Amino acid sequence: MSDFSRGLRFIRLAASLYVAIAVIYTTHHILSPLRTFARSFMASYDTAVVQVHQDAGVAGKTSQEMIFWPASSLSPEHTTSRALMSEDLFLSKAFSQSMHPLKVVPYYYRASRTFEQNDITITTLVTSNRFKVFSELVAHYQGPISATVHVKPSAARALLDALHDLYTSTPAMSTYVDIHLVLTPFDRQLNTWRNAARLFARTEFVMMLDVDFAICTNFRSAIRASLDAKIGRILKEGHAALVVPAFEYVKQQDGLDQKYFPRDKQTLLSLVKAKKIDMFHRTWIPGHNSTDYPRFYSATPGEVYKVTQYHPAYEPYVIFRKEGPPWCDERFVGYGGNKAACLYEMYLSGMSFYVLADHFLVHQSHPYEEEARKLERKSNRKVYQDFKEEVCLRYLKRHYDSGTLNTSHGYNVQEECKKIRGVSKIAALMIEGRF
Repeated sequence: MSDFSRGLRFIRLAASLYVAIAVIYTTHHILSPLRTFARSFMASYDTAVVQVHQDAGVAGKTSQEMIFWPASSLSPEHTTSRALMSEDLFLSKAFSQSMHPLKVVPYYYRASRTFEQNDITITTLVTSNRFKVFSELVAHYQGPISATVHVKPSAARALLDALHDLYTSTPAMSTYVDIHLVLTPFDRQLNTWRNAARLFARTEFVMMLDVDFAICTNFRSAIRASLDAKIGRILKEGHAALVVPAFEYVKQQDGLDQKYFPRDKQTLLSLVKAKKIDMFHRTWIPGHNSTDYPRFYSATPGEVYKVTQYHPAYEPYVIFRKEGPPWCDERFVGYGGNKAACLYEMYLSGMSFYVLADHFLVHQSHPYEEEARKLERKSNRKVYQDFKEEVCLRYLKRHYDSGTLNTSHGYNVQEECKKIRGVSKIAALMIEGRF
């Protein structure tokens, strides 16, 4: 090899080495602040978890609860050992579809009262800016409530102090309300919060309700008194969800104080006729229009009617059996589609919606985060479209394999899935028994 060739080879080697060193240096320079941020974030997260555990000890929970699984009845007679699992591990699997890091602390506060199994627990989600309306909900309902409170690690200490003040200063709170914490830096994981509140409810029936709605009528007593009637039997079987129609004031300033809200249907109808109150979110008709408000207005006392014009964006506030109906899909983060997804899957599973024509809710006005709503709805619109296809395929398969596709329980999935372009052909084959 000539001296020239050796020199050229050396130059190329030196140049390659220089480029490699430059890339390593640049990468380190760019990633170093990110690593620092990540370490700082996780340190604050871990600190918040420790703080929550310390406070949970004061509230009656240990920092590391264990779950025991008894031996199966099919196990050999000499088998008496129990499987042991940490609560943290179990809950990390239970909420594995949520955005992590996420820490769930059940029963951070536990209500002192023991509830009858056929009672109705309101399941709701609470952020620190909703503490006032939360206390009003508790005061008006005077019944079991299971509430998920979102705690950001960066503000854990202040929020837990405020929550303690709220819980101890509201007499009905310690009597009726179970509080569960969801510790995560991510805002508006609404379906995760809903699932947590439902999972830890202590009665057979639950109501999925947003915290900023006023309970204006005593639907709780009416439903419990009707559990042996036809609609009550369907509810107990898990095949029905009861809709409590939702309203709001036309002028937002009129809906700020719950003490002026109507408390009977006649008063509500007079306000509707005077155009002071209208259906909730009247600017987004698909959200509540399936309730059929004209029929609600003309219904006879005691009437319960079936929703017949379902829309996939329908998102009423419903009462249903805790065990059996599908859970809310936790992929939805932020505004848009989250609650509708819960109801859509219930509908495809074979559940029907029935409207309680004597009862209603009224929304307490508050400002919305319009910019966040706009961006998050755009994102969730795509998620919801994919979700509808996936859940249609799943429930078509479920009903087909179980032999219920061409029965009344399979009617909903047939009607809805035939409308979806990517699923309609498969739906037709299954319905005709040619799959």
